[in-house]
Amino acid sequence: MKTAAHLLWLLPAAIGLSGCSNSEQEDLQRWMVEQRAQVKPSITPIAEPKRFTPQAYTEASSFEPFNKLKLTQALRRESNQQGSSDLIAPELARRKEALEAFPLDSMAMVGTMNRNGQPVALLKVDKLLYKVRVGEYLGLNYGRITRINESEVALREIVQDAAGEWIERAASLQLQESAK
Repeated sequence: MKTAAHLLWLLPAAIGLSGCSNSEQEDLQRWMVEQRAQVKPSITPIAEPKRFTPQAYTEASSFEPFNKLKLTQALRRESNQQGSSDLIAPELARRKEALEAFPLDSMAMVGTMNRNGQPVALLKVDKLLYKVRVGEYLGLNYGRITRINESEVALREIVQDAAGEWIERAASLQLQESAK
């Protein structure tokens, strides 16, 4: 019986509360309509596209594709590239040596010695010590040792320039007093 009495009291309370919620929603809806009416978006207009003005074709300023001077320059460049490929061809045909797997900046010259009257340089690479002689190869750019003295190992590398042609360049490894 007590539960029935409680239910009878809860029914009017629930009806009263539901009435309150509708009025709150109506107030909220009215406020939102007022706010939308008050706020005006500010949109800047898009600028009109620029007008395209075509240029007249004039023969005097145009590029002539069959100009003899340009053609001879292109042929000269092509013949130089064939000569530069002669520079790299023997390097591609030979077997690579062990020290050609490392870049020059990862190598350190730590000393020199003479073996049978020939200079030998001691290079430290990846915590290992290597002996190299004139004529051997090292580095990633087909570097061939041309001279060894007490303070440096001089070598000749073959690299591509900005135009894609193979050229020779000089490089060297200096003696490192405290190579670890």
